[in-house]
Amino acid sequence: MSKAESVTAAVVVIGDEILSGRTKDTNSGHIAETLTGLGIDLKEVRVVADDQAAIVEAVNALRARVTYVFTCGGIGPTHDDITADAVAAAFGVGIDHDPRAIAMLQERFPNPADLNEGRLRMARIPVGADLIANSVSKAPGFRLDNVFVMAGVPSIMKAMLSVVAPQLRSGVKLESETVRADAKEGDIAIPLAAVQKAHPQVAIGSYPFVEGDRFNTNIVLRSRNVEALAAARAALEAMLSELR
Repeated sequence: MSKAESVTAAVVVIGDEILSGRTKDTNSGHIAETLTGLGIDLKEVRVVADDQAAIVEAVNALRARVTYVFTCGGIGPTHDDITADAVAAAFGVGIDHDPRAIAMLQERFPNPADLNEGRLRMARIPVGADLIANSVSKAPGFRLDNVFVMAGVPSIMKAMLSVVAPQLRSGVKLESETVRADAKEGDIAIPLAAVQKAHPQVAIGSYPFVEGDRFNTNIVLRSRNVEALAAARAALEAMLSELR
C-alpha cells in the first residue's frame, strides 16, 4: 500500500477533567490499539477543553487531513456536554432531538418521568448524522461524514468503538518485531541510525529500560513490508553482534 492509499486517523479527546488531570485518558490508547489492528495509522491525538470554538477548530483541522476522526467525551446530559453542538457547528448543520435516539433512550427509561430534560439532551443529534449504538447505556453516539463522535466513559466508548470498527476501511497491517539490544541506548545510537538510513521502509525506535541497576534497550522495528522488516532485523542483529 502506498502512502497515498494509506488509511489514517486522529483522535480528539474532549474534557476539562482530562486537562486538569482529574480524569486520566485511557480512551486514546484503546482506540490506537484497535486501529493498529485494522492497519489504520493514528497520526495525532489532541486533548481539548469543553469549549466549542476549540472543538470546532480541532475537528475541522483533522477531518480535512485524515481518513477518520474519532472524538470521545462531552455527549452526556449536563450543561458542559457540548460536543454534539460543536460538531454540528463544525459541519454547518442544525441539531435537534432525533426520534431514533429518543427511542433508544426509552429502552433504558421506559417510565416517561425518568426521561427528563437532562437525559433528553443525549438525543440531540446533528442533522444528517448516523447513530452509533450503545449497548451499555443506550444513549447513542453518532457519525457525520468521516467523524465518529463517542462517549468519554471508557466502557461506553469501547462498546461504541466495537460497533464502529467493522464500518472502517482497513489498511495493510503494520508488522512489528522487538529486539533486545543488551546495550545502553547511547552506545548504539550512531550505528542504529545507520541501520535506519539503510532501511527506509522500516520504522525503527529505541526504548531504554532499567533492569535492576543496569540500563538496557529494546529496539522495535515496524513495517508493512515483511521482506523489508526481515532485512532490517538481520542488519540490526549483525550490528549488535559486532558491538558485543
